[in-house]
Amino acid sequence: MTRFVRWYGSGPLHLLVLIASFALIAYAMVRLFAVRPLEVAIWFVGAAILHDLMLLPLYSLADQSALSVLRHRTADRRAVPWINHLRVPAFLSGLLLLVWFPLVFRLAVPYPGDTGLSDSVYLGRWLAITGVLFAASALAFAIRVRRARRADRGDEGLPAPGHGPTP
Repeated sequence: MTRFVRWYGSGPLHLLVLIASFALIAYAMVRLFAVRPLEVAIWFVGAAILHDLMLLPLYSLADQSALSVLRHRTADRRAVPWINHLRVPAFLSGLLLLVWFPLVFRLAVPYPGDTGLSDSVYLGRWLAITGVLFAASALAFAIRVRRARRADRGDEGLPAPGHGPTP
């Protein structure tokens, strides 16, 4: 087993789930290409271009800006990593916006006529979900900071490694 983990990099369950995921994707692609091959190909090429040429530079710039602005930390305390507490809710909020942007920005013209439902609630709901995501992330960060401070207070009475009496 250790030889497999050393060769593959993870356990066999990970490989099994990965193979099942690729099989599901292949099945979906075969079904989609059978119905609308040109539209699916255009969608994939457009998504790759949109992501690689537009979105990747934008969110890389936003990430680097957040890192440079919020980098000031004291070096003597054990710092809690904070950047993922910004990245995760921002990613999830962006993903929701990407999926539902026609309704959030009221661009889905046939939607109210086709369903009989109003599209006026989506912006408020998306903002509420975004607020909840960032609040939950802030709460998780606060809990981690509190645990780290308790651990620092508990370690203050102990001598630093290499400076205490040797047994």
